[in-house]
Amino acid sequence: MADPHAYLAGLQPLAMRFGLERMQRALDALGRPERAYPVLHVGGTNGKGSTCAMAAAALAAAGHEVGLYTSPHLVRFNERIQVRGAAIGDDELAAVVEEIRRACPWHDGGGEGDRLTYFEFATLAGLLHFARAGVGAAVVEVGLGGRFDATNAIVPRVTAIAAIGLDHTQLLGDTVERIAVEKAGIFKPGVPAVVHGRQPPAALEALHAEAVRRGAPFVVAARDYPGAIALPGPHQRGNAGLADAALRQLSRAGVALSDEAIARGIATARWPGRLEEVAGVLLDGAHNPDGAAALAAALRAMYPGRPVELVFGVLADKDHARMLAALVRAARALHVVTPASTRARPADEVAATARGLGAPADVHDSVADAIACARRAALPGGVVCVAGSLYLVGEARDLLVPG
Repeated sequence: MADPHAYLAGLQPLAMRFGLERMQRALDALGRPERAYPVLHVGGTNGKGSTCAMAAAALAAAGHEVGLYTSPHLVRFNERIQVRGAAIGDDELAAVVEEIRRACPWHDGGGEGDRLTYFEFATLAGLLHFARAGVGAAVVEVGLGGRFDATNAIVPRVTAIAAIGLDHTQLLGDTVERIAVEKAGIFKPGVPAVVHGRQPPAALEALHAEAVRRGAPFVVAARDYPGAIALPGPHQRGNAGLADAALRQLSRAGVALSDEAIARGIATARWPGRLEEVAGVLLDGAHNPDGAAALAAALRAMYPGRPVELVFGVLADKDHARMLAALVRAARALHVVTPASTRARPADEVAATARGLGAPADVHDSVADAIACARRAALPGGVVCVAGSLYLVGEARDLLVPG
């Protein structure tokens, strides 16, 4: 296959069709590659990617060949599928894409209801690549929700749920209880279900009830991890607590992991686009109200008294008003841009909301222009930060990272 990226793009990346039937059929046709290695399955609203990064680093520190599957990507699709910390190469990606197509002729030749979605195909590519690479363990992040997510076709050794908040409410429900029930759809009978220690009370109650109903042993992680943490921001103490508790359950489930390896992984993990400084610009993937509140708290903790120039853009399905309400108190001014997505909210609309909250806000045609303006406006000792959408952070990172 000459270009696997063109083929994947043709699968309509924004299309969603609920149900696990296509995934189960495809995994059967591929010989169940996901059963070749133990899996830690991580869901939730905020912090699941950071939790995955810490868990993968700990497994690597324990000497395992580790597969890591996350979404979305920031710059290139390949980032979603990593083995030993390296993204899948284009040749390897082409090979697994071809293998899936050969094993599932009904995908290319069938009707719309038979065709795998973009995310289903991506998930299969990751699970198959891990098997072909001979990984000793894999960390798999839920894409959206849990119950009907493509990753829920696997049976993991341990499941983990990061902090629950209001996001994708049009699909998952408009209360934390309803969202928690959807997220808990990944719980399996007899499989430990570990949950973040700082859940909203109603979400924690719903998660516990679902664990009992599904027969999953229920574990609440420590609210704050006491050891060294590489990932910046006060909120990472809770994510590290979740990673630590999930990894300890994974160890009890037969995956070799020492206390030292867990601590080393949490103390060395890296996760691009999450309070990451690149070329003097802080990038953070905060893209919902809770994420925005965590970013605002992190800015105050990490840069006390320093003025912040915030480059901001958001998708149309996000509660941008609540996000801005959290962020305008932490920023001197906003430099607003429309992310490169068909789902983006127009920058003019976002800027008007920011001004209504009392924040200075200007509008730009590109992220490059917005960052340049923010840099010019930054007072001595000021901070330039890009946030609001992973799409926007990906654009900025592509612009700022050499090569």
